[in-house]
Amino acid sequence: MEIQKVDDISYAQFLREFYQPAIPVIFKNASKIWKAKGVFNPDWFRTNYGDRKTDVNGRVYTMHQIMDMIESSTEKNPAPYPCIFDIPETLPEILDLLQPLNLNYARPNWLDTKWFKRGYWGGAIQLFVGGPGGRFPYVHLDYYHLNAWITQLYGEKRFTIFPHGQEDLLYPKKDDPWRSDINIFEPDFQKFPKYKNATPVHFVVIPGETLFIPFGTWHTAYSLTPTISVAFDQLNNKNYKEFVRDVWSFKKRESKVKAIAKTGYAWLAGQACKLENSLNPQK
Repeated sequence: MEIQKVDDISYAQFLREFYQPAIPVIFKNASKIWKAKGVFNPDWFRTNYGDRKTDVNGRVYTMHQIMDMIESSTEKNPAPYPCIFDIPETLPEILDLLQPLNLNYARPNWLDTKWFKRGYWGGAIQLFVGGPGGRFPYVHLDYYHLNAWITQLYGEKRFTIFPHGQEDLLYPKKDDPWRSDINIFEPDFQKFPKYKNATPVHFVVIPGETLFIPFGTWHTAYSLTPTISVAFDQLNNKNYKEFVRDVWSFKKRESKVKAIAKTGYAWLAGQACKLENSLNPQK
C-alpha cells in the first residue's frame, strides 16, 4: 500500500477514488485557499498568542513556553507531545485564517450543523504542536469513527497507518478497543507476536499538505521537526452508523439512561442532516 499525493483534483474525483473506497490520500496544495498557509510558525504564535494556555499531560503551559520547548526538542530529549490547543475555545481569532475549513473537499460535514454543535460529539478543530522526537503515544482509531483531516502548516511529520483488516494484529485494548496496546516505535514481539505480520505504511507530510484519514483507519504520528498542524473531524452519512454505535458505547459507560438519550438525539440529528443534504446536495 502506498499513500498517493494528489494536486487540484475535483471534488467528484476525490469522492470516487478516495472517499467512497476509504483510501487515505495527501492533498499537496488544498491549503492554498487558507490565509494561514505560510503564516503559521513558532515566532508568529509567540508574538500574537504567547499567553494562551493549554494542558499537556496534566501540566499547563503557555503558547510561548510550548514554542520554546518544541524548538529545543530533540529525539533523545523530546518536548511533551501532543500539545493541543482547542482552536474555537482558545484561539478563535485564527479561525478566519482557516476558511473554508473544509478545504472544499471535507463536505458535507454534519459536525458543522446546528444539530451536532449541541453538545460534544467527538468533533474538534485543533492546533497540534510538536517537536522532534514527539510521537503520539499509541496507535489508534479516531473515536466516534470520524474522518480526520490534518493540514501540516509548519515542519514535517511522519505518519504510520495500517491497511484495513489488520486490527487483530494490533492488539486493541480490551477496555478501549479504539487504542492498540502496542508501542509500534519499540514493539515487544514476545508479548505481541502477531504484530510481526502487520504491514505499517510510513510516509511524511510536509508544509502545505493535507492528509485525509478515513474512519476505521489505524494510525499514529511522529514529529521529525518542530511542527504545527491543524486537524478537524468529519461526519456524514457514510460514517453515521458507526458514529451512532460509538455514541451508545461511550455513553453507556456513564449510564444507560444517558446512552439512550444521547443516542436518540444523535439519530434524530442524523435524520435532519440527511434531509438537509437531500434538499441541498452541494453543501
